[in-house]
Amino acid sequence: MDDHFDVAVLGMGPGGEVAAGRLLKAGKKIAVIERELIGGECAYWACIPSKTVLRPPEARTEVQRAAGVSGAELDWSETSGYRDYMIRHLDDKDQIDGYARQGAEVIKGEARITGPGRILAGDRELSADHIIIATGSDPVLPTLEGLDQITAWTNRETYTATTLPERAVIIGGSAVGVETATFLARFGVKVTLIHRGDRLLGREESRAGELAYQYLPEAGVEIRLGVTARRGRREGDQSVLDLDDGTEVAGDVVVFATGRTPRTQGLGFEHAGVVLGDRGQVQVDEHCRAGENVWAIGDVTGIMPFTHVAKYQGRIAADAILGTPRKAFYEGIPRVVFADPEIAAAGLTLDQAGRRGLKTAAAEIDLAAAITRPWTYERDPRGHLGLLADTDRKVLIGAWAVAPMAGEWIHQASLAIRAQIPIETLRDQVAQYPTYHEAYQAALDKLEI
Repeated sequence: MDDHFDVAVLGMGPGGEVAAGRLLKAGKKIAVIERELIGGECAYWACIPSKTVLRPPEARTEVQRAAGVSGAELDWSETSGYRDYMIRHLDDKDQIDGYARQGAEVIKGEARITGPGRILAGDRELSADHIIIATGSDPVLPTLEGLDQITAWTNRETYTATTLPERAVIIGGSAVGVETATFLARFGVKVTLIHRGDRLLGREESRAGELAYQYLPEAGVEIRLGVTARRGRREGDQSVLDLDDGTEVAGDVVVFATGRTPRTQGLGFEHAGVVLGDRGQVQVDEHCRAGENVWAIGDVTGIMPFTHVAKYQGRIAADAILGTPRKAFYEGIPRVVFADPEIAAAGLTLDQAGRRGLKTAAAEIDLAAAITRPWTYERDPRGHLGLLADTDRKVLIGAWAVAPMAGEWIHQASLAIRAQIPIETLRDQVAQYPTYHEAYQAALDKLEI
């Protein structure tokens, strides 16, 4: 057996799959190595199952808020059954067979780099002209006294659960915490979300966090800000957390939505000249190069831990290997919290722009007061849109929206930011009536620029 390859891909999540597919199409001899399931965290334990189970309660809310329609009911058994179908029943046989048919060598097992261009995968020693590191990330569990006494879940247990708990405590007010709280509460779980910060979604524009704080209780979520769990303990069937303000919270499970860390330890990256940053991330250049003929993509780079960014970096790395390099450009990439309503953003926040020394103008509109579509979409319509412009260059540099389907129409702002479309040109855009896209015209007209 020939164990030399043009490219070896370590980790077959979304980024690894995109890179491998692009290289296979170009006729390269590829080895793909995955210790768990081909498709990675996103396909089995994160993006796909979470968005699948969030959709039914979203649809029920749409029915409840629309005039002249009623009767939508949730069925967890049917929802979880469809989720299991969507995550392939945690079976990647079809993916293994598919890559094999394309000519890839598929290796399931642990792998580590042993030297420049050399990999030990299980009991096989491989060599490759290029190595792509796409090993992803692991959940972070905070140091907590009594952690071993409570029923602790991460996204994996949450989004593969067969039976939902009656009560749940969620630790963390980031995107994962907000989405998980929305999902569980809408399915009837009594949810308490605790967060050490003074607002939700701390990395986003402050107004987005304020609106999330306003809307989450409508789903039945109790929110406790500015508190930290100090100790966990068991009382009967309940997991109890003692908080630093002297109070306690209890649930059948405690869901940790406390971030992720790049998966880099013990994988021998140093043997290929790879340098790790202060958060354990693989340092890469603008072409996703991590060393001589070594590339890194996705969460392991610590740049933007989103599936769509991993896929983008997969294209960047593959193109560089194929001799058509282009620079990765991260400005304006959209990010969405699939809450109810959705929370979407692209580009910079006001604070981030200030730290860059940019002169800015900002505008926010209430969608119901500015355009028609919210009223045709639902009774008592919800929604806000905010824009941030660079007043010197007269282009958009940031946008956020909290509204139905915001994750779909944030891309207009994303394109404007990435392409640096002049605001004068954006103001001349003609949006279909009535749609949520009309909100951009109303917000642009409010920008004092």
